[in-house]
Amino acid sequence: MNKTIEELANRWLKRKPEGLSAPENRVLQSTLERTTISKDTNKALAFHQTFGDRLADTIARIGGSWSFILTFIAFLILWTAGNVWLLTRDAFDPYPFIFLNLVLSMVAALQAPVIMMAQNRQTERDRIDAAHDYEVNLKAEIEIMALHEKLDELRHSQIIGMRDEIARLAEQVKRIDEILSKQRTRP
Repeated sequence: MNKTIEELANRWLKRKPEGLSAPENRVLQSTLERTTISKDTNKALAFHQTFGDRLADTIARIGGSWSFILTFIAFLILWTAGNVWLLTRDAFDPYPFIFLNLVLSMVAALQAPVIMMAQNRQTERDRIDAAHDYEVNLKAEIEIMALHEKLDELRHSQIIGMRDEIARLAEQVKRIDEILSKQRTRP
């Protein structure tokens, strides 16, 4: 079963090898070599992460969580309560809370780009995962088609064998019938 990529491309993908993409070539090569194509894309991506990438992911994970939102709401309530009721005379940031607005603006100004960086990285990871899924699915499809072909060949050879066996048995029955008919015609 020495096949080439060209034969597999023509047979399974109905294309010439020149028209194949790099992932399709990899899939056909792994099919020829009978090797797996699946891999853990998260490990490969984690290996190439910089400190900034990990920091952006962590900030986005924390900033987008319910615990952060609830904690921040509690902070805002404490800030306003402390400055309105508790510190009526010497309030650190009296109403209309200009310093609080400044702090919130700075947090938003820093948090938004970091979250966007993390989203961009997630989009890139999703693209890599989708490309990898395509390769794995294509290989599975090719392997399934090959199995169907092997089963069809096996079934065909069994049918040929059964046909030959039936012909052999029919010939034996014919000979037995001739022998019996000769014995019946003898006096």
